[in-house]
Amino acid sequence: MMKKCEILVVCRHPDILATVVRLINNNPEWHATGCQSDDKAVKAFMLTKHNVVLIGAGVEAESEANLREEFIAINTKVKIVQHFGGGSGLLSAEIYGALQR
Repeated sequence: MMKKCEILVVCRHPDILATVVRLINNNPEWHATGCQSDDKAVKAFMLTKHNVVLIGAGVEAESEANLREEFIAINTKVKIVQHFGGGSGLLSAEIYGALQR
């Protein structure tokens, strides 16, 4: 059995975060962990080897830059992408695009 792709979602809006995590977890090849705060995101990232980090709604530019720096310091191979919203098709395209880089 193939290991699932681990995806960390960082988003400030609880409803959007819940929706994105649910959509990701609908794909049997993916597993999402959602975090609203930077601290929780970094802790989750240290506990699990995530393949992709999705930076979502409400994450300020300074927080995003700090998170990118911390995540890359922990795992230089992690793919970090911004999620712009727009439904499950765009979400899947963002994840598949990140995985192919």
